[in-house]
Amino acid sequence: MSSIRILSDRVANQIAAGEVIERPVAVVKELVENSIDAGATRVEIEFRNGGKSYIRIEDNGRGMSPDEALLSLERHATSKIREAADLNEIASFGFRGEALPSIASVSRFTLRTRAEGWTHGTEIKINGGKLIEKRDCGMPVGTVIEVAQLFNSVPARRKFLKTDPTETAHITYNSRLFAVANPQVAFRVLEGGRIVFQSPACEDLRDRIGEIWGRSLADDLIPVEASDAALGLRLTGLTAKPGVGRSTRRELVTLVNRRPVDSRTLGFAVLDAYHGRIQKGRYPPAFLFLEIQPRDVDVNVHPAKREVRFRNEGSIRRFVLAAISKTLEQASKPAESMRAAPPPEQAAPARPGGNTALVRPNETAEPAAPDLRPRATGNPAQAVPAPKPPQPQRPSDSGPANSATPAPEATPEKANASTRLPDWRLITLLKRHYALFDTPRGLVMLHLRHADQRVRFERILKDYEASSSPPSQRLLIPHPIELEPLAVETLRTHRDLINQQGFQIEAFGRNFYRIEAVPTWLEPEQAESFVRDMIDLLRQRGGSRKQRELIWEAVARLAVEGSYRQSDSLSDAAVQQLAEALLACQIPHTAPSGKPTFSEISWAEWARRFGGD
Repeated sequence: MSSIRILSDRVANQIAAGEVIERPVAVVKELVENSIDAGATRVEIEFRNGGKSYIRIEDNGRGMSPDEALLSLERHATSKIREAADLNEIASFGFRGEALPSIASVSRFTLRTRAEGWTHGTEIKINGGKLIEKRDCGMPVGTVIEVAQLFNSVPARRKFLKTDPTETAHITYNSRLFAVANPQVAFRVLEGGRIVFQSPACEDLRDRIGEIWGRSLADDLIPVEASDAALGLRLTGLTAKPGVGRSTRRELVTLVNRRPVDSRTLGFAVLDAYHGRIQKGRYPPAFLFLEIQPRDVDVNVHPAKREVRFRNEGSIRRFVLAAISKTLEQASKPAESMRAAPPPEQAAPARPGGNTALVRPNETAEPAAPDLRPRATGNPAQAVPAPKPPQPQRPSDSGPANSATPAPEATPEKANASTRLPDWRLITLLKRHYALFDTPRGLVMLHLRHADQRVRFERILKDYEASSSPPSQRLLIPHPIELEPLAVETLRTHRDLINQQGFQIEAFGRNFYRIEAVPTWLEPEQAESFVRDMIDLLRQRGGSRKQRELIWEAVARLAVEGSYRQSDSLSDAAVQQLAEALLACQIPHTAPSGKPTFSEISWAEWARRFGGD
């Protein structure tokens, strides 16, 4: 065993870099935080090749004198704290003094800075932790830091980096977070000389979100403001209107003292507030700023300061939950006051897992049988259009729209199921969720929504397998859609595959696309929300996304999610057809989610329960 030795500063810095600088976006994060701490009102971020080959951060902050510039590159050199007690009152983003020496130890590093009162600036060049040059230079007040060939001295770390588009997307997303967190600072982000986004300083958070995240998202948000003087808490920002949800958490942004953080306490409080207001499994977009006394939060529990720990998590969770719940209740009151209360027999029921506040005023149930075609629910919280009048069935239509539509023909491999079709006799509908059938074997309780999902799921897959180009419908007016960078990369990777399945999505500028056609099983008004969810789903599937069958199976699951509408006026013929279509499926016993479609209790079991004949 080798003897114990003290590591050199260079090796110690490279080890620290492994904790603080995980990937190029971490460099951007640390340097932008320093710029904001320096009082900058303008920050420019430029990078190339996902930040692997070049990163430049320029600001108009206070800058540094020549001696301070050299000292800033020493480990644990900081202007933010002096004593251990200062950790209880941290009001800055950075404070440990590890970022600059760590970055300089794993890259070709150039620092140019000038402080107020100095006639010249200072330029320092470092390569792999070794000082190369220090000289005077001309420049305005502020700081410019260039980082080239990141991890050039640690090739083992470099090989673990992702592709350039992925690293670019992470930098862009993180830059957006800083822009939203600091509306008073003007941001400009460039990739390879091209402007990714730029936003002047503004005091209105909604305007900043509209510029950075898109106007459609900004319009779906409502203001939040609450405070508790006794606890020293204040919550401000914007949160989603009731019923507005996304398939991922990426647009649920929480900030503590203007620091973007991942906090389970805040995240769960927000989700609890939306319970019953958006469909289960959806996430509300929100940009929430929690102001708290620095002594009541520990921001030093993670090397990259992504996580925080609260002194009293329970009280903070209750405060945030109450603030969001009150905001949502107030937002729902106008709609509720305008809604007439129809008699119970005419009330339009809510969709399963949906938001009852989105039912249209005076909307009544359709007397005709429901439209059983596959209906996607990209945003399940949106009101679903009323069933259309019966039309001649197109080749891609996936189910009976009324009692006159013939049931699907059974294939030979489904002969066993087909022989059972006439044996299921409908007795009654129960609770608008279930249908009770009499069969020679016993009593069968059918779950209408699960059965409908299974039928639609297999028909969508059948369209996919039967044709290399499933039927599609062109939109009268192409629908524009703006995506964030990670979503753009995913769509660019899979767009050909998606377009082969009845979609037609075309590029329409940087981060913009147009939906020009959708499959016939997808409602045009649901195209944007469905495409967004489909992109998120493809991004989450990782390696399996290269397998076409698995991709489309996942898309089909998304398409049928929440597809069935409860109704107290389903015709007996429509329910009977649904049962027949289900038994003709390859896997009739479960919905795509794995939940059972029906449950059977045999006559023998009934006899046993009643003690025999």
